[in-house]
Amino acid sequence: MTGTSDLIGRVRNPIGTHVLVGSGLVKGALANAEAVGCEAIQVFTGNPRGWALSQGNPADDHAFRAECERRGLRVVIHAPYLVNLGSPTRATFESSVASVAHNLARAAQVGAEGVVVHTGSYVDPTGSTEQYDAALAQVREGLLPILDAVSEESAPWLLLEPTAGQGRSLCAGVEDLGPYLAALDHHPKAGVCLDTCHAFAAGAPLDEPGGTTATVDRIVEIAGPGRLRLIHANDSMDVRGAFKDRHQSIGEGHIGEGAFAELFAHPALDDVPFILETPGSRDPGSLDFEVLRRLRAEAAS
Repeated sequence: MTGTSDLIGRVRNPIGTHVLVGSGLVKGALANAEAVGCEAIQVFTGNPRGWALSQGNPADDHAFRAECERRGLRVVIHAPYLVNLGSPTRATFESSVASVAHNLARAAQVGAEGVVVHTGSYVDPTGSTEQYDAALAQVREGLLPILDAVSEESAPWLLLEPTAGQGRSLCAGVEDLGPYLAALDHHPKAGVCLDTCHAFAAGAPLDEPGGTTATVDRIVEIAGPGRLRLIHANDSMDVRGAFKDRHQSIGEGHIGEGAFAELFAHPALDDVPFILETPGSRDPGSLDFEVLRRLRAEAAS
């Protein structure tokens, strides 16, 4: 398979989107990445709304990994949406643990550098501190053994994605990363995925000049250097602090282009991929790709 995205030269922040796998990692995901012109991609390795642990095809996995390495195409996996390590329902918790472990194993098999996992909710209408503490202890119980099993330097990262603050989120605002990472003993394979729409919905001032830079600075201060390893680049249909996860095209929402310009310019984000999850970002000729590439070039000039 050859095309315009072959042999991607190193860029400071590779840009891509979540691509559909469809007929397989090579015939589906790679073909879709080619059509859009991705420098990085995010995929599901199974049903995003189910618990089935889909086994890969070794030949397809090998071909996909080799082709991504040849192209310099960066890859991350997104865990299923059902995963909630803070759930008070034991069956949901156990299925979530199994899903995270499985997806990290699949990441190693296909050459993905990380697995994105939503940080979850403690599903308590009273918002009690006891239930919150119990949920964080449960996160620790479920994730630490998994992280210890993939602690070698070359292993994929677990990328924690704070939510938009809806429901009883365990980790939404930037400050919530502190206790969440502390519950994991700041494990060396626990990283962070910053979803700009989520952060904005949870109250981060990404719409203010300097607000995005300050937000990234605070994440680095809380989490430590080198942990912010992925950006989900999404504008927001809703205003800051709305606790609504509704993505909009870059520059057409309430966040605006300025936030993404600040992200490209931030020294902590050197080599960090930007993955679009915006309306139409999977379509060839997506304007979101054009906007991000322009902002990246301006930041580099």
